[in-house]
Amino acid sequence: MAALNLVMCEQEILKYDLEIKALIQDITECDGPQSKLTEINTDVKKHFHNLRLRIQDFERMAMEQDRESDKQALLSQVEGHRKQMLRKMTKEGLAQSASDITENLMSISRMMAQQVQQSEDSITTLATSSRTIQETNEEFKAMTGTIQLGRKLITKYNRRELTDKLLIFLALALFFATVLYILKKRLFPFL
Repeated sequence: MAALNLVMCEQEILKYDLEIKALIQDITECDGPQSKLTEINTDVKKHFHNLRLRIQDFERMAMEQDRESDKQALLSQVEGHRKQMLRKMTKEGLAQSASDITENLMSISRMMAQQVQQSEDSITTLATSSRTIQETNEEFKAMTGTIQLGRKLITKYNRRELTDKLLIFLALALFFATVLYILKKRLFPFL
């Protein structure tokens, strides 16, 4: 019975060992989202915990062996499993580092996308402002032409007013001269 338990425990250790190797391979090949990496990493930690428990069970069973030679052989197997587990824990650490690096890269990618979006918004705003300024400039040019035309017309009307005043003055002078001439002829015909 004890031998059967030892064999089953050894098989479970090998099963967890193979599953951990497969999960670590999945981590190295994973190009999916961060959530997938985190999920695989959690599975690796669970399998390591189960592997550690099975190695402890195996060691307990080895210590219970009656023959010293069997006990030493099983304890050396326990030590070998522990060394393998330590090497795999290093791989788990690397997998966690890869997961952290991937998360950091994704964060940087998101920040860069935000910066690009802000730049696009700024360019759009600048283009709109440029069009508005250009339209305003065109309106000012049109207004400048209208103002210059208005100035010419005012200058022309001022000249015309001066000419009209001069003509009115001359017309009045002619009128008074005519009235005086008529009065002189009527009132003073002998002069």
